[in-house]
Amino acid sequence: MGLLAVYGVPQASTFIYYGLHNLQHRGQEGAGILTFDDKGVPHRHRGQGLLSEVFTNGELDHLRGSLGVGSVKYANASKSGLDNVEPLFFRHCSGDFAIAGEGNIVNSRQVADFLEKRGSLFQTDTDSDLLAHLIKKHGNEDRIERIIKALNMLEGGFTFVILTKNRIYACRDKYGIKPLCIGKLGNGFVVSSESCSLGIMGATLLRDVEPGEIVSLDHHGIRSNRYSRFSRHRMCAMEYIYFARPDSDIDGCNVHAYREEAGRRLFRECPVEADLVVGVPESSLSAAMGFSKESGIPYEMGLVKHKYVGRTFIQPVQSLRELGVKMKLSPVNSIVSGKRIVLVDDSIVRGTTSLKIVRMLREAGATEVHVRIASPMMRFTCRYGVDTSTPEELLCSRRSLEEAREAIGADTLGYLSPESTRDSAFGCADPCQACFTGEYPTLLYEQEVEKN
Repeated sequence: MGLLAVYGVPQASTFIYYGLHNLQHRGQEGAGILTFDDKGVPHRHRGQGLLSEVFTNGELDHLRGSLGVGSVKYANASKSGLDNVEPLFFRHCSGDFAIAGEGNIVNSRQVADFLEKRGSLFQTDTDSDLLAHLIKKHGNEDRIERIIKALNMLEGGFTFVILTKNRIYACRDKYGIKPLCIGKLGNGFVVSSESCSLGIMGATLLRDVEPGEIVSLDHHGIRSNRYSRFSRHRMCAMEYIYFARPDSDIDGCNVHAYREEAGRRLFRECPVEADLVVGVPESSLSAAMGFSKESGIPYEMGLVKHKYVGRTFIQPVQSLRELGVKMKLSPVNSIVSGKRIVLVDDSIVRGTTSLKIVRMLREAGATEVHVRIASPMMRFTCRYGVDTSTPEELLCSRRSLEEAREAIGADTLGYLSPESTRDSAFGCADPCQACFTGEYPTLLYEQEVEKN
């Protein structure tokens, strides 16, 4: 998911729309925007598909007001459908509000059982729905106190943006697993999953929301509350490796700089003799540049990404991912033919994409294909919102390095170590690498273990 909200900005929906375009890489299954107008009346439009498919007939003109929240939906197969496209809207005697969230609550089943026994009825499968019911449960207290109590009942990696008719609350999990930042736009403010969305809006980055922090944005300016005394900087390593755009800064670390450093370290740990370094567009290009600079092997554009084709990893089902690979990439035959190629990719999840790319390069005339991965072997499923499905589907969950190499058809295969993955993140001392190491930063709950 990609989240974006603005406060104190005339024609808020237009700014949100353009800002979400720079977050489209975080979700392509659905999009939605909700605003409150000057009289406190909510206006919402949402739909399935890309932003350009959802907002086609002047819907932005009807989303009036100077504050609003929008999101683009990540294609999680278990939470698909229009009902789950956020932001969600709730009516309450204390004031109407909207919520958009990202990530995953690992104790969602326990919390839902607790609420259902007390009369709650859920309309969606989202964690935002869960949070809304928790907030309403404490109906006689100040809203900030209700939000604090609600968040303290949740465990996992998440960010939430809560919008009322006169205020934005930006919330980040106490482990800092998911990113969220604050920007300044004219006399108003912006909250975004990534800083890359700020420039297109004309906004400037102020700071990140801290782990365990609730930031309130209104006519008072920026106010901060801590909902937990426990806080850690455990940013998801896959944000740096794959999800975030290279022009984003997350927790003080530029994503492009991280990936280039990871590529340099990758060559030191897994050297190889070859003629060309080729990166898999787009998220692997920075790592490929770093590998090339460290090794002295020339970097070339041996693969071309077709425009207007989305990320295959975030397609909701495997059949669409496999079909999307050939639609997404083409080898440059005259560049790779007769050459020993180092193919640098950011990660391998299921291995189907890697197998098809290696085959394409060989069919284009490459004499050798050496695969280098700028992250460790993915052996465990993510519990915090990355749809890696079951361990059986992961290439490396039960395979050795040699067995993984054979499965993708490469001449050699090398991975970055967890230590170098950690040390490449200049601003985050200890990023979450649970999908690589199996060491989860949060408590885990029984139904999550069974599900994964």
